Amino acid sequence: MPITRRIEQFLRDTGMPPTVFGRRALHDPRFVFDLRLGREPGARVRNRAEHFMNKWHASGATYTAPPRGRRHL
Repeated sequence: MPITRRIEQFLRDTGMPPTVFGRRALHDPRFVFDLRLGREPGARVRNRAEHFMNKWHASGATYTAPPRGRRHL
């Protein structure tokens, strides 16, 4: 399965927003949006994204959105 489809499935399964995935997996919050616009990631980037998804599933982690409202700095 192409990496774009795997990531989209991961996002649906976990409820994780695309920006959070990009930031956590690749330190690039625009990553998923760029994929949707036709970006073709190289092997290293694909491997990093796959590794993140595999680790996430193996850990049994769930995504919980942070509370809305003011941020405390």
